[in-house]
Amino acid sequence: MLGGVTGGTAPGGDTVSEPRLRVSRGLAAVRLAARGGARYAANAPRLFAAAGDSRQRLRDDLALRTAQDVADTLGTMKGVLMKIGQLASYVDDGIAPPARRILGRLQDSVPPMSPELAAGVIEAELGAAPERIFSEWDPLPIAAASIGQVHRAITADGRAVAVKVQYPGVADTMAADLGNVGLIRSLLKMAVPSQDVTSLIEELRERIGEELDYVREAENQRQFAAYFDGHPTASVPRIVDELSTARVMTSELATGVRYAEMLGWPQEEKDLAAETIYRFTFRSLYELRAFNGDPHPGNYLFEPGGRVTFLDFGLVKHFTTAELAPLVRMVETLCLHDDPEEFRRAMEEADFLQPGAPIPTQDVIAHMALFYDSVRERGPRTMTSEYSSAVARRYVDFKSPLAAYAKIPRPYVILQRINLGLFAILGEMNATADWRAISEEIWPFVQAPPSTPMGAAEAPWLASKHQPDPAGNR
Repeated sequence: MLGGVTGGTAPGGDTVSEPRLRVSRGLAAVRLAARGGARYAANAPRLFAAAGDSRQRLRDDLALRTAQDVADTLGTMKGVLMKIGQLASYVDDGIAPPARRILGRLQDSVPPMSPELAAGVIEAELGAAPERIFSEWDPLPIAAASIGQVHRAITADGRAVAVKVQYPGVADTMAADLGNVGLIRSLLKMAVPSQDVTSLIEELRERIGEELDYVREAENQRQFAAYFDGHPTASVPRIVDELSTARVMTSELATGVRYAEMLGWPQEEKDLAAETIYRFTFRSLYELRAFNGDPHPGNYLFEPGGRVTFLDFGLVKHFTTAELAPLVRMVETLCLHDDPEEFRRAMEEADFLQPGAPIPTQDVIAHMALFYDSVRERGPRTMTSEYSSAVARRYVDFKSPLAAYAKIPRPYVILQRINLGLFAILGEMNATADWRAISEEIWPFVQAPPSTPMGAAEAPWLASKHQPDPAGNR
């Protein structure tokens, strides 16, 4: 049970018990899987008889129809099941590009709740109908996702804002979905067959409660917005405190194009956008000791010149200095000093690797080096979908001799989103940069001078962040 939730709300407002909700949502998902199985079974003779390009066309057509069914079904269901569809949409794991484009609708364009339901949440949370709270209110959302949807509005004092409204009863549906562990496991295996679904389920269970709490999300967003204030290319909308509650979150209205449109831009623009995303991710990790654990394409807005606005801070992991230290040491010993034995010791001390495991150090390095491949040497490197898929597969390579002695300690489970999400996004962008040189600017044990024009533009902002604080804070 999630947060003590015991029931749900039907569209008409009637209470639905969690067991009934679990069964109804489970049946819908089972029917979805059954339709997919029947579709492939019915076409099996044609696939068997076909060869070469003809067989591939049949496979792609089946994948396209299945993806359409998944997007239509899970987009309506919202909650955890929709999150699984989102995961499949941006992790390149053998899914045909046309099918992935259809699944991509789940990132930010799914069936919304009715204007009346959204208005009801506003009235319950802010004390009056949206037309009375705001001088202008658009009843049609500009984005709809797994937990809530976003509306444009103008405040009484004339500010353009984005109002995130949580779906009524979504906490109940989340609890019901997470109760269907076997079903969730099966769907995750279908969506991302190479991933460690046990870790993904544990992460979902651990973090969903936080993501449902807009008070917590608003505080996360304030922290990121304050830190990146004044950055030349990365921005985070400010929260409007007086119009934010546990189920409504209001922030500055950001501008920019969505990920799918940005993919059609010239490669130089995509490279700049990728550099901003990379700098944002690792500046956040090393400087803020925080990682926004939901790096999927629906959470970015793009403008030319590498300007990116970052949205959605419901799934943020905050690291202590002690938790971050092993990650720093592993990067330093492998990438800077090329010291395999010290790298192994750092893994053991962080509990990534069982001390004294009967595995030669060179085998440990052979397994782990792929994760650091983009930053082990200087020079331009193009991220590709093939590379991001290889990293994701290596992450859960249970056939490796290392698998029996390695694990992901609990504080670091969320960092697999870098492998699942960030590298998948950069790979689809086909982004090229000297990632090692950029990393040396960011790594706390190097702090190299700027290596790119963006780095040079970032330098004054960074210097202001490192000025001594009279209160003793950083």
